[in-house]
Amino acid sequence: MKNFVLDYVNENEFRKLERSLKKYNMRAFKKLNFDYYPEMRDGKFPGEMISKNKEAGTETYELKLPSDPMFAQVHGEVKLIYTVYKKEETIMLKEILPKDILLEGHRSELGTYKGIMISKANASKDIFKIDLLNMLQEKE
Repeated sequence: MKNFVLDYVNENEFRKLERSLKKYNMRAFKKLNFDYYPEMRDGKFPGEMISKNKEAGTETYELKLPSDPMFAQVHGEVKLIYTVYKKEETIMLKEILPKDILLEGHRSELGTYKGIMISKANASKDIFKIDLLNMLQEKE
């Protein structure tokens, strides 16, 4: 059994994204820390492989984390991007998406509208999307 080491491309930024994820999407944070990280350390790589470099011996994965469907429609899916270096037995954690809203949530407290986080910079756009999605759901 291999024990891969988790490392960071940019640890400060990644930690900010993780803290924001913990604050605004506890379900995704728990799944990541208690299910996916131990699985990755054991050599199982969840998610979809998005690129492979045979010369460098690396594989890049995109892992979808659980989130509210409305949040995913407004801001995008919550995903972890990571690269596996098999020879070195290292996993480089690159970023958590959607990066913009998570970093904004780290800098200042975000408001909510109908239970969904809204960006301070694009509040009217986010509110419009939420209202539009609610209207579409009501018609169905």
